[in-house]
Amino acid sequence: MKRILLVVTLMSVTLFSNPVSQSRQLVVVTTKGWNDNSGLLQRYERNAKGWHKVGRPIHIRLGRNGLGWGIGLHATPQGAQYIKKEGDGRSPAGVFALKQAFGYEAFDVDYPFTVYKETDHCVDDVHSKFYNKIVDSTKIKVDYKSKEHMKFPKDYYKYGVVVNHNHIDETGAVPGAGSCIFLHIKTVPTAGCTVMRENEMKVLIRWLDASKHPLLLQGPKAEAAQMAKRYFSLNLK
Repeated sequence: MKRILLVVTLMSVTLFSNPVSQSRQLVVVTTKGWNDNSGLLQRYERNAKGWHKVGRPIHIRLGRNGLGWGIGLHATPQGAQYIKKEGDGRSPAGVFALKQAFGYEAFDVDYPFTVYKETDHCVDDVHSKFYNKIVDSTKIKVDYKSKEHMKFPKDYYKYGVVVNHNHIDETGAVPGAGSCIFLHIKTVPTAGCTVMRENEMKVLIRWLDASKHPLLLQGPKAEAAQMAKRYFSLNLK
């Protein structure tokens, strides 16, 4: 038993420490509790002296039903009451890599930015082989009945950032564990994304630096503080 526990521990260190230790930019989202659908976003950056706050807190909205543990770079506590699932109206809690930014037209930033079209879809059909992937529907054989358009008349996806929850656009996505999670524009609770105003979204994208391996840490205050201390040696105040 001791040998098994040691192997699990070593696997956890290998899996979780590398992306975290490389990160010098951290987006921290906190709420009062698991069922709250609004909270605060605070940016942090790390230099030789440690972590420091960047800018003022931003008021954000989350999934309409609050938060649930997602699949990312963190370890989900055993016996966790709230686990993110497809269609549950909860945003994922945990630590996640931030992937490309995106929008409806070119945006002059250094951070990787993808311009999406109406025919680009993020697939949330759990029965599709493209589940939790962003695809160009004109270049594949569509096997899904449910998806999100990455460009549509409303401005919600005019600017956004892809959150690497449940291996989005990668192999290993777990069907039913939640899909298509973004930071984007909106002022009311969502189906599972974290949202803010357009000007705030643009400030965030301009600040992101791929060479600093930006991560998202998201959760209720108590759990977020524990993760910040455990993974980043950061004391949230």
